[in-house]
Amino acid sequence: MIYEFEVPGKIIGKGRPRLNSYTGAVYTPTRTKDYETLVEQYFLLKYPRFKPFEGRVHVEIEANFEVPKSAKKADKELMLENKINPTKKPDIDNIVKIVLDAMNGIAFKDDTQITKLQVEKIYSENECVKVRISEY
Repeated sequence: MIYEFEVPGKIIGKGRPRLNSYTGAVYTPTRTKDYETLVEQYFLLKYPRFKPFEGRVHVEIEANFEVPKSAKKADKELMLENKINPTKKPDIDNIVKIVLDAMNGIAFKDDTQITKLQVEKIYSENECVKVRISEY
């Protein structure tokens, strides 16, 4: 079984936990929670009768960033041919963290099952995150 889905729209990285200096409570930023929920909803829309993986899990994440409007025509072609990759925020590790946290307990029982991970940031026409989760 393989789960493949796409989350269209602006890519958000996992935000750092924040501290409420008044109460001393630590909380996850709203923007992070909202994006995790969005990832989860796109998964559930495509796989309403999902069954969490129980064995070793391989996750592939492709973060597709929109080509900047300010880029020169020659650079745009190179970007779309994957000869120039995005070196902008969010960091690749924060993209991975937000996607895996959203899928934890849903596509797989626990993120400790993930033993293989493949991630890439590329340019494309439409901004989105493509996720492929498989058991091997």
